Amino acid sequence: MCGIAGKIVIGDDQRVDERLLVRMAGSLRHRGPDDSGCWTDGRAGLVSTRLAVLDLSERGHQPMPSADGRFRIVFNGEIYNFQELRAGLEQRGHRFRSTTDTEAILALYQESGPDCLSSLSGMFAFAIWDAVDRRLFLARDRMGKKPLYYWRGPGAFLFASEAKAILCDPGVPRRPDPIAVDHVVTYGYVPPEGSAFAGFRKVPPAHHLTVRDGEVALRRYWQLRYEPKRECSAGAALEQLTPLLEQAVARRLVADVPIGAMLSGGIDSSAVVALMRRRTSGPVRTFSIGYESDDFNELPYARLAAERFETDHHELVVGPEHADLVPRLVWHYNEPFADTSALPAFALSRLTRASVTVALSGDGGDEVFLGYPRYRRLHLARALDRLPRRIRRAAPAALAAWPGAIAPSIGRRARRQSEDLALDRWDRYSRWLSYFDPAQRRALYTPEFAARVAADPTADRLRAALEGSSARDPVEAAADADMQLYLPEDLLVKMDVASMAASLEVRSPLLDQDLVEFAARLPRSLKLRGVTRKYLLRRAMAGVLPDAILRRRKMGFGVPMGAWFRREWRDLVHDTLFSSRAAGRGYFVAADVRRYVDEHMSGRATHTHRIWNLLMIELWHRTFIDEPAP
Repeated sequence: MCGIAGKIVIGDDQRVDERLLVRMAGSLRHRGPDDSGCWTDGRAGLVSTRLAVLDLSERGHQPMPSADGRFRIVFNGEIYNFQELRAGLEQRGHRFRSTTDTEAILALYQESGPDCLSSLSGMFAFAIWDAVDRRLFLARDRMGKKPLYYWRGPGAFLFASEAKAILCDPGVPRRPDPIAVDHVVTYGYVPPEGSAFAGFRKVPPAHHLTVRDGEVALRRYWQLRYEPKRECSAGAALEQLTPLLEQAVARRLVADVPIGAMLSGGIDSSAVVALMRRRTSGPVRTFSIGYESDDFNELPYARLAAERFETDHHELVVGPEHADLVPRLVWHYNEPFADTSALPAFALSRLTRASVTVALSGDGGDEVFLGYPRYRRLHLARALDRLPRRIRRAAPAALAAWPGAIAPSIGRRARRQSEDLALDRWDRYSRWLSYFDPAQRRALYTPEFAARVAADPTADRLRAALEGSSARDPVEAAADADMQLYLPEDLLVKMDVASMAASLEVRSPLLDQDLVEFAARLPRSLKLRGVTRKYLLRRAMAGVLPDAILRRRKMGFGVPMGAWFRREWRDLVHDTLFSSRAAGRGYFVAADVRRYVDEHMSGRATHTHRIWNLLMIELWHRTFIDEPAP
């Protein structure tokens, strides 16, 4: 696991400044505290900071050259099938100096160029420089576990694991992208193909990019398919699923450093711990966080799993006193990232890293096995969608006269659901995922900012993903869209940044390629059956996990931040959002911002996520735009 970066200069009279490479390496030190390396041949420069997980010796040093010196690689991630790949390469005459997966990638690329990606199973972002053809090759894993930014400007191309490394170059401008700001307001994260920094881009998941003579070519090399379906019974599917789960976990237990697991007490992370226990001789080390508020605390369930599998269990209670983490979050996430669970992920990673270097997590289970409550809502809403459109459109007006004094909270929910009913299926799904709906954004945005974001030609990215899905079932189409947008740009970013800030590697067995491809082509009814979510995974874990975990309602990775805003973090909110600096951005109508804050502080409404979104946008500007990041 590493941080990687590099620069290619375009023009015969230009050279890469070695001092820049050193600065880039320094900005990524948290991603790789064990070793660092910079290499340049004048026109090209590569940087690596290494977290040693396989072959801890100096033989794993990067940038790593090929035997003939033609190619040089910097690699971030893990290839879980590298031992099988290495055996085949040795049979074909390759000789290795190390026992790293990095060297296996390099040998595969020597053999087959970009086609090597079809053989790699794992999480990765890497760059290979070809000194003969003067070509740079970048690639990112299928699910988007490992990040890879790039910037193309006059006379130069830069790339890095984090945007802050690219910003080390004084020739790169620091300007916010209004489209990204709009996307963060709406969904809490930046657009999948773009960045909060104007001119920056990301290599999308399952894509590779080639740079030669200043020309950039981007290609997709893999896409998840939901059709044709595997026609099989639940029993037959279960017989195939169990070994795939075991294989996914076993592959991720290969390391030369201590391994543990992040345990929330949900089905996904508990299943991973159960499968780890079968493969290890000693106790599994598990790590959990919780809160004093019972509405958010999952520690009792985590303890159930820890007791069942006799783990070496560690806990941390997170409270408002962890406000000191907020500026660190802003710096480490590089872009405005408004998922409130980033804070507990950050704290959990620090707790875990104190004992182990690698941890397994349950990330991806909800997308793969249809575990989100919104999938069930989408499935149940199909019956309501059969009502005549005129009736569905009339529902909001009919409920507008609801006597709110009788039951205000019930009335608000009923009106909200009736408004959802009037929308078509995909607008409704978009609203479920949005922190601010279109009407709220129109009121919040200044006329100038609204005009700037209205020019975005790809504004409805979610609808495009939903309508373009290969899945025929609407629920699976929603899961497919989440796999393309929400998973790689929110959930995986959250854990990658939080874990690497602590120099911790996190592996996700439930996002194993073989497992994901198998589950996608199962009939939807084997994943969401009636109102039962994760049906087949629950069957697989029946008798393995405690019944209380199998039956529990989904909590998510929630945080009692709303209460903290009203008490301990009140000054942070007021001083940041009501400042002249925030008003001067020209994004938001100050009176509307104040209304959301005042309603929340008084208890008249709950706007936790909206306030956090606006807070992260402002603090990001102060950290990265107003002045160079520390």
